Amino acid sequence: MEAHRAAVAKIAARVRHFYDRKEPFRIFHGSTNSTRQTVLPRTSFVDTSSLGHVLQVDVAKRTALVEPNVPMDRLVAATLKHGLVPPVVMEFPGITVGGGFSGTSGESSSFKYGFFNKTINSVEMVLANGDVITASNEQHPDLFHAAAGAVGTFGVTTLVELQLKKAHRYVETTYHPVSSIEEAVSTVHNMTKEPGVDYVDGIIYSKTQGVIVSGKLTDEPTPGTRVQRFSRPWDPWFYLHVQDQIRKTPSVPITEAIPIAEYLFRYDRGGFWVGASAFKYMHFPFNRVTRWFLDDFLHTRMLYRALHASGKAISYVVQDLALPYRSAAEFINFTDSTLSIYPLWLCPLKQDRLPTFHPHSPETEASGELKQMLNIGVWGYGPKNHEKYIEANRDLEHELRRLGGMKWFYAQTYYSEDEFWEMYDKKWYENLRKKYNATHLPSVYQKVRVDVEKERKEVATSWKLKGLRIWPLAGAWGIWKSILSGDWKIPKQLKYSKLEVGSEESTKA
Repeated sequence: MEAHRAAVAKIAARVRHFYDRKEPFRIFHGSTNSTRQTVLPRTSFVDTSSLGHVLQVDVAKRTALVEPNVPMDRLVAATLKHGLVPPVVMEFPGITVGGGFSGTSGESSSFKYGFFNKTINSVEMVLANGDVITASNEQHPDLFHAAAGAVGTFGVTTLVELQLKKAHRYVETTYHPVSSIEEAVSTVHNMTKEPGVDYVDGIIYSKTQGVIVSGKLTDEPTPGTRVQRFSRPWDPWFYLHVQDQIRKTPSVPITEAIPIAEYLFRYDRGGFWVGASAFKYMHFPFNRVTRWFLDDFLHTRMLYRALHASGKAISYVVQDLALPYRSAAEFINFTDSTLSIYPLWLCPLKQDRLPTFHPHSPETEASGELKQMLNIGVWGYGPKNHEKYIEANRDLEHELRRLGGMKWFYAQTYYSEDEFWEMYDKKWYENLRKKYNATHLPSVYQKVRVDVEKERKEVATSWKLKGLRIWPLAGAWGIWKSILSGDWKIPKQLKYSKLEVGSEESTKA
């Protein structure tokens, strides 16, 4: 804690330096899972890269004190050795605790617990004027609620007290085949109401093939249930394995037991299915042997690094969108007719209270509680022509609004400022920014928007981007930059394929 306090004091002094000059700043975490580009020079950064430790796990209280740059895999490793696990664990192991709080993060347990921030008891923050405070439901509750999802526009998160729950050895996972979009939407909603279900998500492979995946925590799988792993180089990618299973019995659910850490990070290899795009770009055979051979390059940390370096982020559709159940099928049919991007990810979500920067809908249950929403992940190549690419994203946004949906801020945001503030409570936000001395920082809109004119100019004039259009330079350059980053070593070091409740590997981590 002494080292932590010293680091926070240094960060606070740096923040106060910018506040005295009324200058904006950005936070340098040391790495990123973001798809957004920064808009400020390096001299305008506050360095928080040293805040990467799990400081304490309290077994009696089932809490953990965690610095913001702790990634999910290291967090899970630290808690599993005590027989505990966070209620919501983001599916990419490199996503950090701080990113989960200041961004919008949900996973297959979020239909029960809500967004990641709902599993947090309190946060230590350096406010935009350099003051260090603790925010919780008892202290500064307005800031505690507003800062969740506000992408760091109130200050710097420096410590989180996170809730934990009892861990189990396995997630007994059942694949429920569906044969239409409408059936997929209704099945995922019904599955969240099933007693004893701990996790629910879904994969749509086409208009006529999909699967809803439910999971139940257990220490002993049902007799006869096969144990399946997904993290070793020779293991299948999760989404491909599930598709193979439902092809075998297209009308009968199949159940497997997955070790808990492997379930939590089941989409890491291949980045859901985004990694398959690299094979498509390189015209390289996509099969089990090539995936095994290139496994070091096909984890999400490497894929994110390569995406940024290759210049492909400027033409890749990266959209996470949440809609009411009543309009979700109509939206999926729209993406089918306009983008034809598959697979799609489905994840049911328990809403946060309003006002909020999380995706939300004012629709309520009979009890008065906000209704669940359904997250739809749309990730894949867009139109090659940049103007058509922008148009496709704008059409997606317009249809989303028409159907009562909202998007994640990590996604590409092309809304005009007026459109943006029609969806969010600007008065609530600006009043809190004044109260907490944060008006000199970039606003939420400024941080998440795509600068269309700057992007157009870059596409038209950047010699680097022009060079990367020559096949296969973009892919080769992305791989090279990823190798230099050393990100490929991280999965080898942590070896979450060996993480089990109370395991030696967890203790080492």
